[in-house]
Amino acid sequence: MAELPLADLRIVEVSAFVAAPIGSMTLARLGADVIRIDPIGGNIDITRWPVTAEGKSLYWAGLNKGKRSVALALHTPEGREIAEALITSPGENSGILLTNLSTSGWMSYAALSAKRPDLIMLALTGNADGTTAVDYTIQCAGGFPSVTGTGDGPVNSVLPAWDVATGLYISTGLLAAERQRHRTGKGREIKLSLSDVMLATIGDLGLIAEVEINRTARTAIGNDLYGAFGRDFATADGRRVMIVAISTRQWKAIGKATGLAAAFDRVQVDTGLNLDLEGERFQARDAIAGVLAPWCAARTLQEIRGVFEGSGVLWGPYQTFGQLVAEDPRCSPLNPMFGHLEQPGIGRYLTPRSPLRFGAEMEALRPAPRLGEHTDNVLAEVLGFSASQIGALHDRGIVAGP
Repeated sequence: MAELPLADLRIVEVSAFVAAPIGSMTLARLGADVIRIDPIGGNIDITRWPVTAEGKSLYWAGLNKGKRSVALALHTPEGREIAEALITSPGENSGILLTNLSTSGWMSYAALSAKRPDLIMLALTGNADGTTAVDYTIQCAGGFPSVTGTGDGPVNSVLPAWDVATGLYISTGLLAAERQRHRTGKGREIKLSLSDVMLATIGDLGLIAEVEINRTARTAIGNDLYGAFGRDFATADGRRVMIVAISTRQWKAIGKATGLAAAFDRVQVDTGLNLDLEGERFQARDAIAGVLAPWCAARTLQEIRGVFEGSGVLWGPYQTFGQLVAEDPRCSPLNPMFGHLEQPGIGRYLTPRSPLRFGAEMEALRPAPRLGEHTDNVLAEVLGFSASQIGALHDRGIVAGP
């Protein structure tokens, strides 16, 4: 297998929860050596749900695949000294720290960069002023829950979207800083917050400008697609499908595939709207849905799939997580992004690789480590500790293995 793009890069992670682990795992999937340092016994996320019947965290295993785990007594001076040494270890492609924990004292940029001036450190916070926030408190403030659902009250998404987006910003930020260090020889401190990611995204999507320029705020419209045609429809067998037309070609494809083109022409005449235009299809959405709903209700999901297959219609079935795994070939070994991985302590299950595909080569699936699994190896390899030194650290409770 060809070498992965980041095979020469080393990153130390001291973190918990979702965003930071996603950021480092994104880089680990591309070949980076990510060393996750945890306190002995694990950080706050070591048993986070979902868990197996035995209490093993599927969440932790999912977000830490391909990393190496070091367990240190971080509450002790000696444990912190070892962490500092790992973070600031010499090497052209090391000296990179990712954390969402407190950056005061020994883990401040000032303290660590004094030991390695070209240190790259990304510190993630909830709010830009350093106060605490998580995805769920950022989400409720961002406006999207108020336009999700039908207007009966705000509806939170169970997808931690701001954590995921922040994780991808983390990976981009670390690579940008490493690229700059390669060019200039200088390290830097990077600050990122969940709230800034939320605000930047909302602004980039035009939602702040919509309020300021149009003097209006978006309202809840159920599953309709704002500014174009898109709506969910019930099928004859109790399923639901989403049908969307953003481009004129997609709109024409719906009429041709369903045989409803003439009925849509009548909608155009009755409403006086030009249904070849995206925005006017949104204005006519109820009338369009009135034509499509009976057509969908008379057919099963499989019948609709057969009609739409290869037709150019933009559509998709609503699926539970169970239906996704059981029915969708994209979430199966048929998709080369997936493979079956044996996760120690949990078992064998379908696991994704990186969705980034560099030619035909695919990343080898690597499980999440057991807590402290690589402690001895990392101390020997990175810091040059001898077996007797490592044994003495175990005896004093400064380090731990799995």
